[in-house]
Amino acid sequence: MAERNEIKKLTLSEISEILDCEIVLGLDSLDVEIALVLSSGMMSDVLAFAQPGALMITGLTNSQSVRTADFADAAAVLYLRGKIPEEKTIQLAEELKIPILSTKMGMFDVCGVLYAKGLRGVC
Repeated sequence: MAERNEIKKLTLSEISEILDCEIVLGLDSLDVEIALVLSSGMMSDVLAFAQPGALMITGLTNSQSVRTADFADAAAVLYLRGKIPEEKTIQLAEELKIPILSTKMGMFDVCGVLYAKGLRGVC
């Protein structure tokens, strides 16, 4: 387990492998490095605490989640509990060049695993 103060970076590829993710969009972005994570079901919280380059984790799959990720300058969006957004949301993410991943895990477990691997939250 990473020491509390040690901040690591993981690539989207490593995160995908660790969380057994489906890569919905962004196969060409798997080398992007992530150090910070922002997890919320409320897009207003994402906007309030946004830090550029963070991985946005949410269970909301509507187009607003992708628009919020864009506005927050998130590196990628990770959807929980096996959720996959509808095609128009995927198309929007493609236009905005935002990678999308999906894991069958829930938020508590995802955040715990990523924290144990050395990633940290934005606040």
